[in-house]
Formats: sequence, C-alpha cells, structure tokens
Amino acid sequence: MMARLPRLNPVGIPQHVIQRGNNRQACFLSEQDLIAYAGWLKEYSKEFGVQVHAWVFMTNHVHLLVTPQRENAVSRMMQAIGRIYVRYFNREYRRSGTLWEGRYKSCLVQSKEYLLQCYRYIELNPVRANMVEDPADYYWSSYSCNGLGKQSSVVTPHAEYLALGRDTEQRCERYRSLFRSQLDGELIDEIRKSVNKGLALGSKQFKQALEDRWQRRVTEAPQGRPKLPVSTLLKVEE
Repeated sequence: MMARLPRLNPVGIPQHVIQRGNNRQACFLSEQDLIAYAGWLKEYSKEFGVQVHAWVFMTNHVHLLVTPQRENAVSRMMQAIGRIYVRYFNREYRRSGTLWEGRYKSCLVQSKEYLLQCYRYIELNPVRANMVEDPADYYWSSYSCNGLGKQSSVVTPHAEYLALGRDTEQRCERYRSLFRSQLDGELIDEIRKSVNKGLALGSKQFKQALEDRWQRRVTEAPQGRPKLPVSTLLKVEE
C-alpha cells in the first residue's frame, strides 16, 4: 500500500475543514461536549498558529474555515483537538475505540470570490439541516460573531470579511445581506466535492498556480484510461 501524501498546507491560504464522527455517529451528546470542543479549538488554534474565521458544530460533524500562519499548523491543530476530545468523550461516556471518521477532510480556498461563499456555506449548515430557519437562531456557530458583531476570542476576521465595511456595524450589516439569498446549488456541490476530495476551491488560475508551485494535483484527475498519441493509434491500425 502506498503511503499517503502529506496534506498541502500552505501558510496564508485559507482552508475549509470538516471533521466527522465515524459512520456519521454523533460526536456531541450534550452542551458540555460542545463547550469542551470549543475550548480546545480556542487553545490549539492559538498554540499552533491558526486563524479561525468561521465555524459550526453540528451533531455529528464540525466545519471550520481557517488560515494557517505556520507550516503544517492546521494538521497539528486538528490532530491535537481530535486526540484530546476522543479521550474526553470516551471517558465521559464510558466507551472505547475510535470516534472520528479517519482523517479530517479539507480543501484550499481562494480568498477572492470564494471565501465569503464558504463563510455562508458553513454558517447555513443548520438551516439546510432544517434545525433552524435563520442562522442567527443557531447558537453553536460563528454567525453571531460575523453577522451580529458578538465579540469572540476564537474568531479572527479574514481580510475579505474586514473589507465589507469601515466598522463593525457596517461589516455586520453587509455580511447579513449575503444571507438574504440562497447559495447556488452548483456552488454547494462544488464546495462539497472540493472538501471531500481534497481539491482546491477557486478559479482555474488559482488551481493552476497551486499545482505549478507545489507540484501537487488540486483538481480532479481525468476519468478513464489515458489517450494514446495519434502516431501510436496509426501504428495499431496498420
């Protein structure tokens, strides 16, 4: 079996991260569980140098939008949170074994055009799950910070968010206006495919620049068998 390649973790490029419970099982059974996870997210994001821009905790998974400030910062943060939370969860509920569905999923996100769409995708999760009608009604997400101006020791606004307005009030008002329309279905599919397959979310130029610099594929590989050169085909026909 071939060894898995290390994740592409460029400093300064945002990432959409998903951590799921194994077999979609619940990983939060009480409010105390959510408080514990949030506390470790705060602690380890600071320790390893990761800026957290948006987040949501669902019953059986977590979404994060983050930017690493150091090499491999996101991987180190997620490993630390995952391990300590499993120990806590197993002790709390007198169980053993794994809790998470293998490695966390992630994709690189282009700041321009796509970053604020990821903000929306993440904070609209409870709405799509029919848990609430308005993202403001869901307590365990960053919407209260980004949309309502609540102070947070976890959330660090991204430059694209700060560019929405000259002050907190204007930024929150313009941010809330982004939620007055539904996310496009094709965009939702693109976000899901990118994070689940570890691809990049952005323009063709953004993806090509990543592949050229790091010599790693961040787009889907062509389907089917590789095409033979025309000269080879001619020889076969002869």
